[in-house]
Amino acid sequence: MGATVDWLRTTTPGLLVLCGLAIAALLLAIIKFKLEPFIALLLTGLGLALAAGLPVEKIVGTAIKPGESLLETGFGGILGHIAVIIGLGTVLGAILERSGGADVLTGRLLQLFGDKGAPVAMGLLGLIFGIPVFFDIGIFVLAPLIYVAAKRGGRSLVLYTMPMLAGLSMTHAFLPPHPGPVALGGLLGVSLGWLILMGFVCGIPGFIAAGLVWGTYIGKRVQVEVPDEFLVRPEAQTVGDGPGTLEQDGETRTEVRPPSVWVIGAIIAIPLVLILGATFGTQLLDKGSTLLSVLTFLGTPAVALLIAVLVAFYVLGLRRGSTVQQLGAITAESLRPVGMLLLVVGAGAFFGKVISATGIGTALADTMSAAGLPVIVLAYLISCGLRIAQGSATVAIVTTGGIVAPLVAEHGYSQVAIALIAMAIAAGSIILSHVNDGGFWIIAKYFNLTVKQTLQTWTVLETVLSVVSFAVAATLFAIAG
Repeated sequence: MGATVDWLRTTTPGLLVLCGLAIAALLLAIIKFKLEPFIALLLTGLGLALAAGLPVEKIVGTAIKPGESLLETGFGGILGHIAVIIGLGTVLGAILERSGGADVLTGRLLQLFGDKGAPVAMGLLGLIFGIPVFFDIGIFVLAPLIYVAAKRGGRSLVLYTMPMLAGLSMTHAFLPPHPGPVALGGLLGVSLGWLILMGFVCGIPGFIAAGLVWGTYIGKRVQVEVPDEFLVRPEAQTVGDGPGTLEQDGETRTEVRPPSVWVIGAIIAIPLVLILGATFGTQLLDKGSTLLSVLTFLGTPAVALLIAVLVAFYVLGLRRGSTVQQLGAITAESLRPVGMLLLVVGAGAFFGKVISATGIGTALADTMSAAGLPVIVLAYLISCGLRIAQGSATVAIVTTGGIVAPLVAEHGYSQVAIALIAMAIAAGSIILSHVNDGGFWIIAKYFNLTVKQTLQTWTVLETVLSVVSFAVAATLFAIAG
């Protein structure tokens, strides 16, 4: 018995078995027994930590220093990054939707692409918006548009969601200024220019295959309705008069006359421009300069979104006749569903943290490094293993980059070849998103998907995007290398 326990805790196959059993137990609890994901993630994470032999002090801390535990750092690490962003993004989306802005933008896209082309429009929207903003911010800002498009189109929410997610995921994994590709530039010694070029060359085919082809296929087969609460306002009765007339349904008030598409576009662009300004300012300006400090402050995602929310409050609310009390009611109502979302995402991050603490990621990387595979294949497989084991795309990218960097330096590859190796790493970092990935739970909650439906749609989409993009990179590498 003791030998079996040691094997499970100290060997790569044993750790794989242990983590596989934990993931299977988690899926069984959620899918079969309908246990709330927050509770299931918490229980499974604690159970895995104990089974793996992690010290109790490391799992839950001590009575004096609980803040250094996996439990608190797992929750706090992700929530410290996304809690403010989710809150502000949710409020901004509610103001845009209440003002009629989401309908205006969606209507313009449907005019350009037609009802049949609406999923393509959503994909392009995700692709364009995903370049300057992080994946999660893109979801929070664009989700209201997806809800309205699906409601107006009368088809499954999945059909509109998957193309948008494919666009956001592709840009996040393959293109600077996102943290993973930027880190690869430094680790592998390749210019950001080549990373951007190869990112588009390798990522666009993956986006088309995953977002447009797979998204259309699965969107016709998995039917998901848009809940009324996702739209914030149902049909309402008009009260008041004049240009600033509001609609009222109980305590809910909203603009009757929608703003122009240019106003909505400008408000959405505010956080994008500010974040992009900070990103490029970091690259172009001297450290310590006053202008860089200003750009960095304004371009911090939380600050940029706060500015956008305040502008939306004024332009779409106060200037059009709403009161501060009405805006406060909209804010409070929009934030009600956020609590459970944050708990699920935090629990998912804790579960991923426990898996990482077992050492399975390091064990897999060491084993694959000794296999003698071609560098680009090795880079992809190590990145895939790390992604599947611990859930974070950025962690998979940075860790794999550090492992293969000496191998890349030894071979003296050209900048094009190194950029393609970087794309292979990026492709591996997004494969098979599942229950240990915080993004998995954000998507499930934001788009009304069950765990089974999220696995059927989002998990497969990420895998298609990964495999197709890697295939393009490997083919080009065989030519350029």
